[in-house]
Amino acid sequence: MSADPIVVTGMGMVTPIGTGKKVFWEALLRGENGIRPIRTLDTSLYRTHRGGEVQDFTPDPYFKNTNPENVGRCAHLAVAASRMALEDCGIDLNSVQPARAGVVCGTTMGESPTAEKLDTFIASGDMQAARAVDMFQFPSEMVPIAVAREFNWNGPASIMSTACAASNYAIGYAADLLRMGVVDMMVAGGSDPLSRVVFTGFNSMLAVAPERCQPFDLRRKGMCVSEGSAMLVLERASGARKRGAPIYAEVVSYGTSNDAYHMTAPHPQARGAVRAVHQAFREGKVAAESIDYISAHGTGTPANDKIETMAMKNVFGDAAYSIPMSSIKSMLGHTMGAAGAIEAVASILAIQNNVLPPTINYCEADPECDLDYVPNCARDKKVRTVLSNSFAFGGNCAALVLREYSTNGN
Repeated sequence: MSADPIVVTGMGMVTPIGTGKKVFWEALLRGENGIRPIRTLDTSLYRTHRGGEVQDFTPDPYFKNTNPENVGRCAHLAVAASRMALEDCGIDLNSVQPARAGVVCGTTMGESPTAEKLDTFIASGDMQAARAVDMFQFPSEMVPIAVAREFNWNGPASIMSTACAASNYAIGYAADLLRMGVVDMMVAGGSDPLSRVVFTGFNSMLAVAPERCQPFDLRRKGMCVSEGSAMLVLERASGARKRGAPIYAEVVSYGTSNDAYHMTAPHPQARGAVRAVHQAFREGKVAAESIDYISAHGTGTPANDKIETMAMKNVFGDAAYSIPMSSIKSMLGHTMGAAGAIEAVASILAIQNNVLPPTINYCEADPECDLDYVPNCARDKKVRTVLSNSFAFGGNCAALVLREYSTNGN
């Protein structure tokens, strides 16, 4: 563990249940359901028609130095979340040395809607419209580059594309760069837009719930496709204290692994998930008994929820039954590469407020999912240390440990 802890000093987000951390947090505690009929995609030919859309979002107010028309929706969401996070951290942007600040963003699909637009025009024979599509928006690396350009930063600008674990990878890597002294400030998180490719893919696998997401419930029928972004400002604690920044939490450690088993199914003994959590604990010298709350990956699919429950029992033993664990995907749906970052913000707000967000839509217990999932209602609880799980397709697993910051040591 670094002698100079890595801390979170700013948070910004755009989600189906609210923009900005205050609105988002209040919606979480109310148990607001952001799954609605989808408006931006024609779902008439699909078996399901609902998802989590960021509605009534306009990128223009968040772009002060670059043109939002030059980038796609994934970048729109990421720049908006980044600007909110930087405003939240209270820094004078003119004081930031451009070469000492960087961006790392996780995503699953990046700017795939740009390619989908091109495909639509080609399929319809409208080649003039097809030629007008700016495919320079398409590469995933354009998302962190868009953030870097907006703030004129010359430090690292990296993309993580490890499916739905991507933004936990991004936050962990950003913390590594700070620990190594490569940078003084990082904006890290994830962004993903609603995509026809994702909606089609999950529907074809029969993995999408027709009405609502019910993580850990006996009658769960799948996940709900969603979109959003969350970005966090990370700094070394000494620098944050020196400028009087708000310090929300410490990024203690993270662990990553791969199941090396199957493209879409988790390992039947939760091999990768268990390894990622153990690695996070080992790297941060975190005692399992110090965990007060687990932010679950909790997608609502039969396999994921069963295996995640198994993994937590493997890691914590009988103590798993006494550690509350909830899934905010029950309210948001699955925001893909943004999920880990949004859940990190929720975890930090749980630490700040000593309240646990609920798992909504929980109706009937599953004998194979028999832990405490904070059903349906938020719960008051002292929270000092959180484990946040992200277990993704391809066997990509990432576990992030966040803790209340203390100047007296941890």
